[in-house]
Amino acid sequence: MSTPHNSAKKGDIAKTVLMPGDPLRAKFIAETYLEEPVCYNTVRNMFGYTGLYKGVPISVQGSGMGMPSMGIYSYELFHDYDVDRIIRVGTAGGAADDVQLRDVVIAQAACTNSAYANQYNLPGTFAPIADFEMLEAAAAAARRLGARVRVGNILSSDIFYYPKESDLPKWAEMGVLATEMEAAALYMNAAEAGKKALCIATISDCPLRGESTSPEERQLSFSRMIEIALETAYFFEKM
Repeated sequence: MSTPHNSAKKGDIAKTVLMPGDPLRAKFIAETYLEEPVCYNTVRNMFGYTGLYKGVPISVQGSGMGMPSMGIYSYELFHDYDVDRIIRVGTAGGAADDVQLRDVVIAQAACTNSAYANQYNLPGTFAPIADFEMLEAAAAAARRLGARVRVGNILSSDIFYYPKESDLPKWAEMGVLATEMEAAALYMNAAEAGKKALCIATISDCPLRGESTSPEERQLSFSRMIEIALETAYFFEKM
């Protein structure tokens, strides 16, 4: 069974999927970390692969940028391909003063300035949160790997290029650690589908301090984040 955005057949995709925004990062993850990766999707160049990690099947697929794109691809994975768990892996901008470049942030919840939740017609404000068991497994994996991680709230924003008077400091005052563009939609789709989701992000820049990493540094930090995500996926797939 295919969808307008995915040519995979039932059974081509594992129960746990890692989702970077960039489809070329999906290709890199599959070719670098998975054994015997098989490409199951090339529609719109949103590459998807399934391979083996420590002998268990894991999939990786791009989500595209922003909540609408994440919303489409994660919805189809949950509803059309019987995926049980999605782990977003990507970069984020640090917001809190004590968040540093190359830190890994595990998002226990995702604030948002998006209207994505309006589709559910809820009589209030929905709080998009991660699956606790996945969050707990990721934090444990990070400790085993000796990674520098922060667990807390993030902001999923519809805005990439903020105006000069950014509202990011206000979010930071409320305890938000970092900002990115996809996690809230993923968490909402998982909640609606009765599935599990988690966002793990590497701090690639700190816009309030004018700090950023080089492409080489991003690649190194990205690798540690992927190791945490794969260990988390393996924990559930081997059960």
